[in-house]
Amino acid sequence: MRKISILGTGYVGLVTGAGISEFGHHVTCVDIDKEKINQLNNGKIPIFEPGLNSLLKSNSKKERLFFSADIEKAIKESDIIFIAVGTPQKNSGEVDLRYVESVSKTISKNLNKYKIICTKSTVPVGTGELIEKILLENNDRSDFGYVSNPEFLREGSAVKDFLIPDRLVIGARSEKAFSIMKEVYRPFFINETPIVNTSVETAEMIKYASNAFLALKISYINEIANLCEIVGADIHHVAKAMGQDGRISAKFLHPGPGFGGSCFPKDTMALVNMGKNFNHPVKTVEAAIEVNKEQFLRMVNKIDSLLDHQVSGKKIAILGLSFKPQTDDIREAPSTKIIPKLISKGAKINAYDPVAIENFKINYPDLNYFENWEDTVKGVDACVILTEWHEFRGIDLRKLKMLMSNPIILDTKNILSIKELKKLDFKYENIGRKI
Repeated sequence: MRKISILGTGYVGLVTGAGISEFGHHVTCVDIDKEKINQLNNGKIPIFEPGLNSLLKSNSKKERLFFSADIEKAIKESDIIFIAVGTPQKNSGEVDLRYVESVSKTISKNLNKYKIICTKSTVPVGTGELIEKILLENNDRSDFGYVSNPEFLREGSAVKDFLIPDRLVIGARSEKAFSIMKEVYRPFFINETPIVNTSVETAEMIKYASNAFLALKISYINEIANLCEIVGADIHHVAKAMGQDGRISAKFLHPGPGFGGSCFPKDTMALVNMGKNFNHPVKTVEAAIEVNKEQFLRMVNKIDSLLDHQVSGKKIAILGLSFKPQTDDIREAPSTKIIPKLISKGAKINAYDPVAIENFKINYPDLNYFENWEDTVKGVDACVILTEWHEFRGIDLRKLKMLMSNPIILDTKNILSIKELKKLDFKYENIGRKI
């Protein structure tokens, strides 16, 4: 058993802390936000993630998982320190590393024996070298081992992704550091999980290359879907046939209103800026970002067209605020791009999401929020589905029509039956399917 501290109790930090404590290690999750730590010690977690609450409670009860605001004590008492602080995006598109630098300085001042310093946060290539430089301000290289161990967690299935990963990437400076990390992740080695043992810089690049490629797939299938609308093809059949090709796979070939969340928008921009800094433009990723921006606007134009270009004064129901199901994360969600555009056109918005309403209210307090889809659509002129929550898949379309003032709907996730919509005389639009 190793003593481990996780610096940062955001999404990555909490999932990592819970997962590693499940392996039997003594884990302390640390944050300078004392109120947040108090809430965690009282069993209240700040994010919605299926399975995380029970995992935190279970390992806390077994006295393997702890929460603290004393970062210096945690560093001194740990064998391994994971950096899991936020890496927000600057206005320029570059990654803001101030929290990484700050926590690295704190670690540097509190090393009291050999420790592994492991970065879990998503950081640009070269950040590991920066962290090592900060650590060397107060220590010798023999005092620590540095590791880059990027996460590949999907919001909504992060616990499963951590405990049963597709692969484990460990970028270590030394064989000693790699061996210790092997011990931390021993269950993965026993289960023969693919392990990528590589350099720090390569590990940093793997994270960005992976996320940017998935974003490329989304933008690509959205462009094909838009072309399908023009030529009269059905994107469902196109995507299904594409996905049956083993070289392509069916994952991330689902058209929609555009990608969002905390990773893809930020990581694609970071990769583009990385390319610019090294005078090597990443043109395919630049194109994916541009397509994504256009897709948001395309959704607004579809709503405008459905309402005969008379959006002003119309009441529109938005079903789904989070960027994907099974999360309350609204960062860069399509809802945050589309709703302001509709409001600027004079629309009145009714909104509902199973878990993300409170987060959305922070920046959009003046919308009309409801606790179920039925009340949300009552008396509206149009309805827009932006997130494919299961309860929206099962909407009773007869009831929906009865509740609305006008049977107009934009299904941006293609989850409703076109056959039923036609049968009930809905005026509708979707993404890339035959009308």
